Formats: sequence, C-alpha cells, structure tokens
Amino acid sequence: MQGGNQDWERFLPHSFDEGFHTRFAARFAGQTVCVAGAGGYVGSALVEALAPAGLRSLILLDSSEYGLFEIQRYMEMAHAAVTCQPVLGSVNDDRLLDSVFSRFCPQTIFHAAAFKHVGLLERNPFAAIANNALGSYTLSKAALRHGVSRLVFVSTDKAVHPHGIMGASKRVGELITLSLSGPSCRANAIRLGNVIGSTGSVIPLFLEQIENGQPISVTHPEASRYFLSVKETVTAILAAGSAACEGKVLLPEFAEPVRIVELASFFARATPGGNRSLPVRFTGLRPGEKVTEDLIGRDETTIGIVDGPLTVVKTRTLPWEECDSAFERLSACVASRDAGSLLEALLLLVPEYRPGKLIVESAAVAASE
Repeated sequence: MQGGNQDWERFLPHSFDEGFHTRFAARFAGQTVCVAGAGGYVGSALVEALAPAGLRSLILLDSSEYGLFEIQRYMEMAHAAVTCQPVLGSVNDDRLLDSVFSRFCPQTIFHAAAFKHVGLLERNPFAAIANNALGSYTLSKAALRHGVSRLVFVSTDKAVHPHGIMGASKRVGELITLSLSGPSCRANAIRLGNVIGSTGSVIPLFLEQIENGQPISVTHPEASRYFLSVKETVTAILAAGSAACEGKVLLPEFAEPVRIVELASFFARATPGGNRSLPVRFTGLRPGEKVTEDLIGRDETTIGIVDGPLTVVKTRTLPWEECDSAFERLSACVASRDAGSLLEALLLLVPEYRPGKLIVESAAVAASE
C-alpha cells in the first residue's frame, strides 16, 4: 500500500514531519515516563517516539504478554541504551501499581491501556467497564498516591454521546480521570478519532478484502468518521502531556469527517493490483455503532487553544467523593455480573448514553430473574 500513502493524506488534517513530535517528546527529557498499554498500536508508537528523547527511564506496562514482549524487543534492538522497565500487568491491579510506582517514581503517565473494539465490547460489557472505566480510576488514584505530576488519558470521539458500551466506558474514564485532576497531579484527556491503520480497524480490513478479491464491507452508506495518522496521534498525545491546563479534554486538529464508502473506493483504486470494480457490500451498523461521530458534547464548551495545537474543551467533572462512590458501584456491578444495575449506574454517570439492544436485553433478562 506504500504507493498510495501520500494520496490518503487528503483524508487527514495535515502531515507532521518527524521533527514536530520530536519537539514535544523532548519535553520529557530526564523524566521517568510510564506508558500504560505500551504494547498496543498507539502505545507502541508512543514508546517509539519517546525512546530517543533522553528519558531517565521508561516504564512499559501492558497486560498482553505478546504485546509487551514485542515492544521490549524493539527497545532492545533499536534503543538499547534506554533504561526500560517492562511490567506485565493490568491498570486494575492497585498493588502492582503501588509496587512499580514506589520503585521507579514516574513523573508522567500516558494511559493508553484500553479495550477498543465496539462490537466485541457490546457483547462483553463487564470487561469494558472493568478495563476502561475502573482501570482508569485505579491508575489515577495510584498516580495521586505516588506524586505523579502529569497524567494523560487517551480517549476517543466515541465517548461523546455514546451509543455503545465502549464509548460509555471511555466517557466514564474521562470523567473520573479529569475529576481527580489537581495541582499535585495535572490530568487531561486527549480525545482522538480513528487512527489510520490501527489493528482491527477498517483500513486493514479493506486491504485484506481487496487482496482477496472480496466485496468491500461498509456498515452504512452515510457512515463517516474522523481520522488521524499515527504520527498525528502521537504528536497530539505528547503535546497533551505538557499542556498548560488541567482537568480538560483536549482535541487535536481534525479534517472533515470522511465517508467510509468513499474511503473504501479510494483504497480499491489506490492499492497496487486492486480491483476498481470490487462491489461495496453494506452490512448494517454493528451493535454500539453510530452513523456519525461527534467531537464535543452538547454540555461542553471550547475555551481556547494550547500548543499542539490542541483545542481545550471544558467538560463536567464530579466531586472526588462521587468518583469513589461511582467506582464502588461499578465494581459491585462487575463483580456480580448484574447487567441491569450496570446499565442503571452508567446512565447515572453518563445520562447522554443511548444503550444498544444487547445490553438493554441483558438488563431485562437480569431484572426478570
């Protein structure tokens, strides 16, 4: 697909050269930085950008053994001089976090450890809440306990007016992380769109279907999404790590949303050996999906620009005690596998959430038992 790389940049706001995200990475020189989700697509790209920045050390935290092995192997081959601490474990493990943070004393945490696949999470709501929401609370509280100066929560446009459990879980993660922000630990959320080429995303699927001569699957004729390149994504996250604000949602620059059917047609034309006549097959929206995404909620306001450039969005927050009670309530729902109570708790926290059929049916079944 390399031949079409430059052409697809018309779907993006602009292209950054290597020096742009290097400028932001350099701001962490001399620090110990923790990347949670270091073995994921975005997390590993973030590690690669930070590796040459003159860090004191880099904590690589991931619950995937394979993902952690791969990013550790990359660091050993490409940046052997950088002190790395690979940690196999979950952001939900407060004892592990206490042990790691006590020993290595990170100044900045980038939290990119999330479950992200919308349809899969609709069928696994307890896992979504445990990882994306409860894990964010556990990591934020650990950061507060151990004097971490900066915390960046990597969020998604799917957290705005969510229709799926993935978006709702990420919105809860935003609320909790930003609500716990303060002078001792300045936390912000960076709200991203779809990252071009990320694992399990639409573009690798298109390329696989084109290579096999199969019809190209698109969910809805009017479905559209906001896109960022991985370079733009990393730059935005690094910029958020030193933004002159706290307790806010930050937005990178986005081009206009792209219709997915237009993207499919582009790849059919641009892929070497591709078949321009491959039909598009409309499959219908999957559980938890929307036709279009939003970047800013109805109850949110933009209040300025910080270096990045990132738009600063003021969003609602919760008193600390409400964060604690929300964590206890959601934890109890996950532990008891009570879909009805989980749905009720989510709607209290995220009243704009429009739950899908699967979780509504699960809640109804739970209520009848």
